[in-house]
Amino acid sequence: MSDIIQTEKLDFRKTKFVTSAPDIKALPRSNGAEIAIIGRSNSGKSSSINAICDQKTLAKTSRTPGRTRLINLFEVAKGKVLVDLPGYGYAQVPENMKRQWQKAMSDYLQKRDCLGGLVLTMDIRTPLRDHDRMIIDWSIAANLPCLILLTKADKFGINKRREVIGEVKTALSEFGGNFTIIAFSALKKIGIDEARAVLNNWFSMMHTDDNNEE
Repeated sequence: MSDIIQTEKLDFRKTKFVTSAPDIKALPRSNGAEIAIIGRSNSGKSSSINAICDQKTLAKTSRTPGRTRLINLFEVAKGKVLVDLPGYGYAQVPENMKRQWQKAMSDYLQKRDCLGGLVLTMDIRTPLRDHDRMIIDWSIAANLPCLILLTKADKFGINKRREVIGEVKTALSEFGGNFTIIAFSALKKIGIDEARAVLNNWFSMMHTDDNNEE
């Protein structure tokens, strides 16, 4: 990752849970910079947060898709926050609840002024499904950088991982936009250092003082 600027190094292991909220109205007003983690239900989103922060139970995980039902805030350092958004796609819940989650996620993405970047988790075996492409389109329209974690990368050997990364890069070339693609496995600790470096770089470039609100 030669394009990553060396800056003050954040200790992601010190990340702590701040609060949960059902929608953007219930979130605390921002006093810093936020990076949101988003992905299809069961794509390994919560597991990725735990792996990056080296904490097993920071973000609640479950084998049941749709476990993340609230917007969850985690403070990496003062004014630097990771945001775990509800998963999209499949979830065994009533349709009205799905719509409620979708609205909460959409409102956050469109109205949260302190949002400075997106982390999109996609199962390496089934990348770039319809909802994933919608998020990618949105990140481009919003002019936000997007880190794509191809999760569960331990399911493939190193050559196959490289092949999938190449395929995703080729598919994204038609989109334009600012993407970083990393093969990632929370189970086998693949890609964790690279993901931390990208997040560290993004946080270093975001303004955390100018947005302070009393």
